[in-house]
Amino acid sequence: MAIIELAGIKRHYTVGDIVVKALRGLDLKVEEGEFLAIMGPSGSGKSTLMNILGCLDKPTAGSYVLDGLETSTAGADAFAEIRNSKIGFVFQGFNLLSRTSAIENVELPLFYKRGAKRKDQRDLARAALEEVGLGQRVHHMPSQLSGGQQQRVAIARAMVTDPAFILADEPTGNLDTEMTLEIMTLFQDLNDRGKTIIMVTHEPELAVYCKRIITLRDGSLVSDEAVEKRARAADSAAAWKERNALIAAKEASA
Repeated sequence: MAIIELAGIKRHYTVGDIVVKALRGLDLKVEEGEFLAIMGPSGSGKSTLMNILGCLDKPTAGSYVLDGLETSTAGADAFAEIRNSKIGFVFQGFNLLSRTSAIENVELPLFYKRGAKRKDQRDLARAALEEVGLGQRVHHMPSQLSGGQQQRVAIARAMVTDPAFILADEPTGNLDTEMTLEIMTLFQDLNDRGKTIIMVTHEPELAVYCKRIITLRDGSLVSDEAVEKRARAADSAAAWKERNALIAAKEASA
């Protein structure tokens, strides 16, 4: 089943007398349960496509059907409702409220759900944190968590509304190698459980953990390929730890 169907998507911006064609008639389908990487150089249209997929912007022309709903003609209120209920966002900078606990950060999207009871919100937030391995840190503040743990909170926040898909924008850009592999392991685990994930990245070494890679250039889709030899982030993490343990042992004996 296609969660996302883009047909003839164009996005043009007018800058003075110049028309910038950020997207040039893009077609794309994303099936339920996919793990898709969006790649391309600067100026390729990645950010524009991400904004349209995330219902942060509308196309100049074309159709975007998300989970059976046409978004390109939706009114402002309906557009916001689709964005809040159908899409879970994960950002490079975590975007957590610094003076708010992990569980309260995860609850935030639920405040926009009409009729939701406070206890139900708390239970859903706790369950989401348990799903990302932070069940023992629900009351920790962001400053008490590592970068990887903060991103786990952000992923739990993205999942708490049970969205149609998770949209991750350079989700490991602020993390070191160990934390990056930890987050990619989590994404793969979630995808293995059926979560649909779209990740925008400029790093080929991360795209190999996805199932499919599309590449944009000059506003057009220039390649769309399945990942034939998909790497497992958990295996990469184990190998990384083993190498660093050997390095540490050599340094200690020197």
